[in-house]
Amino acid sequence: MRFRLKAFGLHLTGSASALTLILGGLYVGWYRWPGWYLTGVLHVLIIVGIVDLALGPTLTLIIANPRKPRRELARDIGIIVTVQIAALIYGAATLWHGRPIYYTFSADRLEMVQASDVEGSEIVLARRQNPALAPHWYCRPRWVWAPLPDNPEEAAKIVNSTVFGSGRDVIDMPRYFKPWDQGLPKLRDQLARLDDIKYLSRAQKQSLRTRMSEQGLAADERNALILWGGSRHVLAMFDPATLRITAILKPD
Repeated sequence: MRFRLKAFGLHLTGSASALTLILGGLYVGWYRWPGWYLTGVLHVLIIVGIVDLALGPTLTLIIANPRKPRRELARDIGIIVTVQIAALIYGAATLWHGRPIYYTFSADRLEMVQASDVEGSEIVLARRQNPALAPHWYCRPRWVWAPLPDNPEEAAKIVNSTVFGSGRDVIDMPRYFKPWDQGLPKLRDQLARLDDIKYLSRAQKQSLRTRMSEQGLAADERNALILWGGSRHVLAMFDPATLRITAILKPD
């Protein structure tokens, strides 16, 4: 039994170290709040965690037997580790392709943009036409302003394709992005009081009001805007004077 427990402990330590290194790097680089919540990556983490931290070491505990020939034991552990590596690669690849790369303000809303939202052709155009704000693999999430292009025909084309679902929105076109600070005057016009914000239930507003009060944030000022990400959203709070983001609150 001591041999089994030692094998289990070594396997668990190795699995936890690899998982912490890879997922920790992704979290620090791209998935800090509110990225992990808006992307809804919890189900991926659960799958990887079950395979790498629970299933793998447990199977090693079961099959580890000092009486088993070393070649056979190495083969069995190798099969288990291969399955774990496959699960880890799946999880890391999913998180990498879905990582947040922009938080955009466009028209009347804030929206998160993930790496998978931007097509390769748009990346090429952005690097050619707007290199300062173009996406690169090493870029961490950036807050940007995403206005429609100045050309009326291009703007109309984007609006029509978005409305009819036949094309990409401007938030998926980094070639049109501008620095965050340049969009702040327009963002100020979109800020609203908590009670005036749509998409929040009465219970959510009450919960948010309580937390805002605890953090010293005014709920009766025009200082809030919904930040969208997939099927989830959070409430971004701004300092009305400086338009600096003061808090990002989960609605529930």
